[in-house]
Amino acid sequence: MTVALIISTYNWPRALSLCLDSVMKQSVMPTEILIADDGSDSSTREVVKHFESISPVPLRHIWHEDRGFRAAAIRNKAIAASRSDYVLLVDGDMILQRDFIRDHLSFAKKGHYVSGSRGMISAARTQELLDSPSYGHALSAWSKGISCRGNAMRNPLAARLYRSLAPEHNPRSCNMGIWRDDLIRVNGFDEGFEGWGFEDTELGLRLHNSGVRQRRIKFQGIAFHLYHGKAARDNCKINQQRYLESVRERRTRCEKGLDSHLSTPSEATRQQENTPAK
Repeated sequence: MTVALIISTYNWPRALSLCLDSVMKQSVMPTEILIADDGSDSSTREVVKHFESISPVPLRHIWHEDRGFRAAAIRNKAIAASRSDYVLLVDGDMILQRDFIRDHLSFAKKGHYVSGSRGMISAARTQELLDSPSYGHALSAWSKGISCRGNAMRNPLAARLYRSLAPEHNPRSCNMGIWRDDLIRVNGFDEGFEGWGFEDTELGLRLHNSGVRQRRIKFQGIAFHLYHGKAARDNCKINQQRYLESVRERRTRCEKGLDSHLSTPSEATRQQENTPAK
């Protein structure tokens, strides 16, 4: 099984450097790494170039013009550029525990997608890490400046128990694992979502409506979120209404999504026709 790690970023190169440093220290490396860049300036490109030169696996920079918060569109562009069976989605302000990818691969199961969470790093501790990036790999649930510790404790036995008991919840695209074929089937992220909010929840809804069930990963797949101010919520109500439309219409595909980025236009059509509903 091959796996693409897709890292979303926008104009925070120091955080992206911390994230990529944690990827380089993984106990199991992904097959490929794609940076889904929502229009950053050249300083981000310099970070990517450095890690391209040291990465043991292919690392590519997927960029589009900065026309506001278009995370859905740039993630689709990166998914389309990937060539792996399985896609892991994280944000570029996350530090991954060294077994993050190994843990996600152990949870991957046909007919399911995986949804995780993250521990939170305080503002003061975030600044320390940005000033001394070599210490990011040593984070644990008990490190100073960590909150939401329950999301940062790694216990594989507890993870298996939790997986069998946990109800589904709204997924977070900062920590998700999805089969690429399933993403093609539902047409990826809905690019009608611009600005912060609901694009990942709505993707989870369409996956569910298509018969793809959720597996909750907790006590494994550990990641830590660097502190930053809240993104502007200007489009939140519009995005919420778009999500509620998908709920009412029981959508399984979005109109404007992944298929516009696929290298062969017929790929999405073939996938939709040839893959039976689960």
